Amino acid sequence: MVAKIVTGKSIRGILMYNENKVEAGDARLIMASGFAGEIDEMDFRQKLNRFRHLTALNSRTKTNALHITLNFHSSEKLSDEKLQQISAAYMEQIGFGDQPFLVYHHQDSAHPHVHLVTTNIAKDGMRIETHDIGRKLSEPARKDLEIKFDLVKAEGQQDQVRDRLEKLVYGSSPTRRAISNLVTRVSQEYSYGSFLEFKTILEEFGVLADRGPLDSQMFQKNGLQYFALDQAGMPRGVPIKASSIYRKPTMMNLEKRYAKNMEKKAAASDEVRSILKSVLADNRLRTAGDFTALLKDRGIVPLFRRNDQGLLYGITYIDHRRKVIFNGSELGKAYSAKAVSESFARAPVLKPVGEGRSGPKYPVQIGGNGELKIQPIDLPLLDILTSPDRDAAPVSPRRKKKRRKGKDREIEINL
Repeated sequence: MVAKIVTGKSIRGILMYNENKVEAGDARLIMASGFAGEIDEMDFRQKLNRFRHLTALNSRTKTNALHITLNFHSSEKLSDEKLQQISAAYMEQIGFGDQPFLVYHHQDSAHPHVHLVTTNIAKDGMRIETHDIGRKLSEPARKDLEIKFDLVKAEGQQDQVRDRLEKLVYGSSPTRRAISNLVTRVSQEYSYGSFLEFKTILEEFGVLADRGPLDSQMFQKNGLQYFALDQAGMPRGVPIKASSIYRKPTMMNLEKRYAKNMEKKAAASDEVRSILKSVLADNRLRTAGDFTALLKDRGIVPLFRRNDQGLLYGITYIDHRRKVIFNGSELGKAYSAKAVSESFARAPVLKPVGEGRSGPKYPVQIGGNGELKIQPIDLPLLDILTSPDRDAAPVSPRRKKKRRKGKDREIEINL
């Protein structure tokens, strides 16, 4: 079991997020502890008022909402009754057993998981301490419940929980809800040090973060909106204002995260460099395609940046496992666009070694089944970094030597 606790300032926003999931058919409310009446008969207003009754007792505490997720391994088949028992036991062990809380069983991913909504304001108006609650209370509770309910331990499912974010496919689901979910997750889970980095990550998931033209009123007022992108990378549909999304990923709120995110990036940089170094030294590396494929196996996506003339000028790495983004120059010259491209240029390219009866002869390799395989010619994709020297004298094309009767034919192939 993997437990995550997020504190916030809007109990209404957290509640609306889960209720929207229910309305879309992606979740069910399976438990309402500390609420009067039947679950099926409660409307949104009744649920919200139950929490607001408590938060009104302590108006000085602004961070008064908790959004907890309990994630289970995909191999586990857990009934609603079992999920209710686990949720109640968990809330008891972290000190929220007497608080009103709602449990939603979400069904929008491959693994079972529940979302719990509650407040940290008790019935006497006192604030329940949540500082370092993850280490002090949640971790011990998680380990105890894994044993008590015979659950798959957290260490066996961290990657599963981390990698479940999927790219938006325009038209396949309600656009507004899909955009809201993706923007919320990316803004909270990824470490980016600027708006451009945040925007770059979102575009990988099919969402455009748009500030409008530089001379627009929206840009001048630090506004921000989000579009869905179609398969061609073009914005489609009606945009969603940042202020209307859960946890409000506005420019002001994004900027508040930059400094802390830079610390997380710095902590992950050595590990990312190590991965890049090993990939660049891999003897299978020949082209940009090889580079992309080898990095993808390690959870990293390289993005090559080109200007209008098609010339390479930069490279960005998005690490989806550690959830960080780096420009190549941040990691060092060895991982810049120029250095990486030059590594492709240095890779050996196959050339003919002679002439056979049926044409040019190439080196061959013997496969595992004894079959002879011709090694393909794979030209570097990123072999030009700057414009050609216009002042240089033109080079005359090489001429092919004519075949003479009775003589072996000589062939030149420019690669």
